[in-house]
Amino acid sequence: MDDVRRASVCCLVSFNEGNLWPPHPLKNAHHPCKLQCPLCTQFMLTVQCCCLCACSQMCCVFIVSLISGGSVVNAEAVWDHVTMADRELAFKAGDVIKVLDASNKDWWWGQIDEEEGWFPASFVRLWVNQEDGGVEPAEGTSEVQNGHLDPTNDCLCLGSPLQNRDQMRANVINEIMSTERHYIKHLKDICEGYLRQCRKRVDMFNDDQLKVIFGNIEDIYRFQMGFVRDLEKQYNTEEPHLSEIGPCFLEHQDGFWIYSEYCNNHLDACMELSKLMRDGRYQHFFEACRLLQQMIDIAIDGFLLTPVQKICKYPLQLAELLKYTAQEHSDYRYVAAALAVMRNVTQQINERKRRLENIDKIAQWQASVLDWEGDDILDRSSELIYTGELSWIYQPYGRSQQRVFFLFDHQLVLCKKDLIRRDILYYKGRIDMDRYEVRDAIDGRDDDFNVSVKNAFKLYNKDSEEIHIFLAKKPEEKIRWLRAFHEERKMVQEDEKIGFEISEYQKRQAAMTVRKVTKQKGEATRRYQVISLFVSLFPLCCCALSSHRCLLFL
Repeated sequence: MDDVRRASVCCLVSFNEGNLWPPHPLKNAHHPCKLQCPLCTQFMLTVQCCCLCACSQMCCVFIVSLISGGSVVNAEAVWDHVTMADRELAFKAGDVIKVLDASNKDWWWGQIDEEEGWFPASFVRLWVNQEDGGVEPAEGTSEVQNGHLDPTNDCLCLGSPLQNRDQMRANVINEIMSTERHYIKHLKDICEGYLRQCRKRVDMFNDDQLKVIFGNIEDIYRFQMGFVRDLEKQYNTEEPHLSEIGPCFLEHQDGFWIYSEYCNNHLDACMELSKLMRDGRYQHFFEACRLLQQMIDIAIDGFLLTPVQKICKYPLQLAELLKYTAQEHSDYRYVAAALAVMRNVTQQINERKRRLENIDKIAQWQASVLDWEGDDILDRSSELIYTGELSWIYQPYGRSQQRVFFLFDHQLVLCKKDLIRRDILYYKGRIDMDRYEVRDAIDGRDDDFNVSVKNAFKLYNKDSEEIHIFLAKKPEEKIRWLRAFHEERKMVQEDEKIGFEISEYQKRQAAMTVRKVTKQKGEATRRYQVISLFVSLFPLCCCALSSHRCLLFL
């Protein structure tokens, strides 16, 4: 059993392509062999086997031995586990679970923060390096916070003298290669098993529906095939720890931005699928596609979640790889750079997803502005960057006007407050920021307008002599505006780099939300008016009723 406890886990989200490892004969005590449990084929064990034959319970025995030996065994959720049962542990894909009991091959007992419960073993994957050791984390610290992994935490792996850094690095490299190969198969299954079949059924799907459901999954598939092809060239099969895969991530860094469009579209895909699944025909169709492609027993929405999970997983894998890469290793600086790149990619993707979640608010704001003219805000913009009141002078008029300005990406909207109700805004125009350049203005006499200015900045039209000058009340406010204009240009450039835009479907959804909210507000307003009218008339009604009763008694 000690030999089993010293084993290292090369953990794969394999879902088993049918390549089960056959039962192994007895092995020499120092000869490593690979065993894959035929009952829970998710786990691949590299075992320093000492008179161990292949056993259907090898995975569970291995994990139980680690837990009983005092080691912390962590697993990462591959799929969402939604449950209403009291003793089951709910989690989302990407959450990290501390495994407390794995004696049952199907259901394990685990913990996330302070919550404990049962969860299906097939929904998680073990971390790459789980080793024997009795080192506990420092008091007041935790390797898992809020169910998520901190990739900088040194408690990722509990040190073992029998497994050096090279072996640990080899484990991480092997896992990266294996998960990439299986991920390619998932993408192929989606494109060939689902999308291709859907295109044949023009009676069930139109082009807009397929665009919403599958997004740019085919672009991702083509990109990943090229990426994996380059990874395979850098993979050292004999000595995996010598592989140099960092440069592959750097060479393909621009290609990973295509995930932004897919992630931004994913919520809409789920909504569209949910709507279709109300019809039994679509349920049977998607299930038939899955069976025909010989895919695992996961619903289509689970497969479509895979790219979202994948792009979020790269920083975790690279952080773990960097941890086990010596600084003198030729791949070290490339892995460090790749980690920074992929963290930036995921951060920007999350930021753009947040922006899309706020487009309903932008549409509702526009609907509240009176006398609106021209295009909708969402036709060009997706983020409110800054807002505030400024004095504005515009050639050729030269008169100072007080306006409320709303700076979005690509445009600056001008509004005027109602004289009586200051919460009501009237649309007064907009400035196309793509055509203007922002410049600071020095306090004193301005040559362009021949007026004294303080805390001012200007907008110059790049194509004409048109100039706008803005005056803030305080220097700090002027600085905030200049920073906001700089942020606006930076955001526009980054959006252009990755091709970020709001789809027509998302615009329609935002418009529907506005109509729904407006209708609800209208009904609430009418109810309030009826109640107010009744309350105002209530004393009069009482008087009339009392008089009527008096007449009856007379």
